[in-house]
Amino acid sequence: MIKRQDIERLEKTCLATYAVKSGESQGRQYREKEHPYRARFQRDRDRVIHTSAFRRLEYKTQVFVYHEGDYYRTRLTHTLEVAQITRSICKSLQLNEDLAEAVALSHDLGHPPFGHTGQDVMNRLMKEHGGFEHNRQSLRIVKLLEKRYPEFPGLNLSWEVLEGIGKHSRDPGNPIVQRVAGYRFPSLEAQVADLADAIAYNAHDLDDGVTSGLLDIDLIRKVALWRENERALDRKYSNLDMKLKKYQIVRHIINDLISDFRKNTLKNIRKFKIATPDDVRACPVRIGGFSPECNDRHQELKKFLFKNMYRHRRVRRIEFKAELCLTEIFKAYVKIPELLPEQVLQSEGLGPLERRVCDYVSGMTDRYAMSEYKRLFSPDEKD
Repeated sequence: MIKRQDIERLEKTCLATYAVKSGESQGRQYREKEHPYRARFQRDRDRVIHTSAFRRLEYKTQVFVYHEGDYYRTRLTHTLEVAQITRSICKSLQLNEDLAEAVALSHDLGHPPFGHTGQDVMNRLMKEHGGFEHNRQSLRIVKLLEKRYPEFPGLNLSWEVLEGIGKHSRDPGNPIVQRVAGYRFPSLEAQVADLADAIAYNAHDLDDGVTSGLLDIDLIRKVALWRENERALDRKYSNLDMKLKKYQIVRHIINDLISDFRKNTLKNIRKFKIATPDDVRACPVRIGGFSPECNDRHQELKKFLFKNMYRHRRVRRIEFKAELCLTEIFKAYVKIPELLPEQVLQSEGLGPLERRVCDYVSGMTDRYAMSEYKRLFSPDEKD
């Protein structure tokens, strides 16, 4: 039978010197007895998966509101895709897959409903009360809001997982970074999860955009990543069905981005003589990243999606409704707190009323937010 100590010894033998080792973790905020056969980051991953916030990702939107079709990606399917890309990269770079997966599975826990619009709306509503940012909200969820254990609030995750969730290493409001001298960037595992998020986000929104008819194929062919891969497929296959071609192009775009990231990251490791996890954190540049040429192509795709998909008339109409829904719900709760559930009203220890309302509203799924809007503002709706 494999014990936790066996896993820790295996990590020291098989992982790169600059990989984070679970046996060398900086620990948890609240002391706990170690698990007999699960390493620290495996335990963290499992805790995240069993949270209410993780389950609610199933009904939180990427771009399309949940009822638009069961094909389109939700925050949950996106999160699983990010975790898969993250593990693949980490395995090839001899990094700690368990740590990176825990970060990947946690990265969207703090996202509010209604996709790209929700965070902007919540930040505007909370402007006078400390603002709103989904990475900070993810930290708040795992450190405070999830109630799973009688001994402590939150999930009591390892320092390294919290570091990866915090993401914005130079943010002075992130207390995690204060424990490492010369801190500039998070661990390489956290950087991989962050990059995997960007790859999955753009490539899969491209997929959904084509499937939904929001994106015109002739326009997409002006984007280098699409154009180059389509030409390569046309040389290999004749008269390939567009639906199949789309899958293959998106697949090859993801592979191209991952391959460039691996190659450029290894180049940076050698260039800056990275030997330990703290070398990664204190390096003057971010170790994990694309080459300049690949980054230009990736940015071109990102800008294309912003202009042609996220600003599309259909998406803007969804955003208008989402903004109205979240704004009116938030204002109603603040004006008449008695409209809130009893447990929210009685949780004064979690902060002022506006912050508790923000926690409650941002935790809603698209479906629940729309139902609550109807219950609050439609006279014929039953409570």
